[in-house]
Amino acid sequence: MSGTILIAVTHLLGSGHLVRAANLARALAAEGFPVTLASGGMPLRAMESEPFAFVQLPPVRTEGVDFRNLLDEAGRPITAERGAARVSQLERLAADLRPDVIVTEHFPFGRRQMASEFLALIAAAKAANPTALVLSSVRDVLVRPRANRIAEANRRITELFDAVLVHGDAGFLPLDRSWPVDQGLAAKLRYTGYLNGQGGTSPPRSPHPEEPRSGVSKDGPDGSGDSWSILRDAIPAGMAPQDEGLEEKNEILVSGGGSAAALPLFSLAIAAARLGSVDWRWRILVGRGVAENAFRRLGADAPGHVVVERVRPDFPALLAGCAVSISQAGYNTVLDLVAARRPAIVVPFDAGSETEQAIRAEAMEQAGLALCLRLSGGDTVTPAGLAAAVAASIGRKPRTPSLAVDGARNAAAIVKQLLAERV
Repeated sequence: MSGTILIAVTHLLGSGHLVRAANLARALAAEGFPVTLASGGMPLRAMESEPFAFVQLPPVRTEGVDFRNLLDEAGRPITAERGAARVSQLERLAADLRPDVIVTEHFPFGRRQMASEFLALIAAAKAANPTALVLSSVRDVLVRPRANRIAEANRRITELFDAVLVHGDAGFLPLDRSWPVDQGLAAKLRYTGYLNGQGGTSPPRSPHPEEPRSGVSKDGPDGSGDSWSILRDAIPAGMAPQDEGLEEKNEILVSGGGSAAALPLFSLAIAAARLGSVDWRWRILVGRGVAENAFRRLGADAPGHVVVERVRPDFPALLAGCAVSISQAGYNTVLDLVAARRPAIVVPFDAGSETEQAIRAEAMEQAGLALCLRLSGGDTVTPAGLAAAVAASIGRKPRTPSLAVDGARNAAAIVKQLLAERV
């Protein structure tokens, strides 16, 4: 059964929320659904070639991990007029499309500062189509707020939402590892598996390293950021690396996604590289969200056997050909490492009150997928510690957990089932 679908998302610090919403939109479009994706974050790239309609709201963003204060493109606090314009555009979309399904990415579990927008969208959609389904779409790990906000989110789920699409694997990392799941919420959870960027198709559960998967993304500190699928969508599977010698697996690959949140990791990697063997080349991939002056400082600090460059579209092939991967612990890092099957070290972003990546990193270590090191706390990793971890990881064969990575296909099937049950 087909129906019109409207997905609303706002990414703030990085771009992972938008990437995941776009992956979901592609999967639904591949199953014949007319899909419109409304984005309220900063524009990333042209979207005209997508199989779904794309609407850009007047954008907002944040600075660092301060998610309370929303800024415009120039870094100024947003005005009441901009907020009203965003709400008005969402309401018009709902009235014009009369969607059969509304999907709110991350809300009401997060984006509390934008509650008025999402609630206005739901109300307008219900006014236009009283039988419309309302779904929440969330990643595998949530940031747990104060108890009163958890109660508020759960109340909204009970009163307004028909189901919650959890883009994760309950056997690997259940939602209750990060969010209290009571009986009412449990009844509405629908685990899709991990959501990649391959539209309506499902990659193999145990892909070979010589067949790197394209079209995936990684999340940054707010569950967004670390977004590679924007680059990878056009890369054919099996694409060879652009550099010679990677087949020998003699390169340490350091990646941190799209935002500046990875700068501490990059500095740590450069310091560790100075202590390690010069026979091993280090490659540090710096996201476009890192300012040019900071990017140049990294390059100036790097010794001769360390390459510092901007993110590259052949990242999957580089990962498949590396000796060791060092990265943060964003959402699709799980997918990346399952696909590449290379020794890996994850160093989760944990500034401020961020717990999402730390929880995921611990699950990855427990599954034998990666070694987890920390930037803060009692066991803060040092450059010497990272260099030693790299030396110990070279040649190690990581386990390949049985992980549900067919989230695109499953999500579309779940939406179809929910629509059929509604009738």
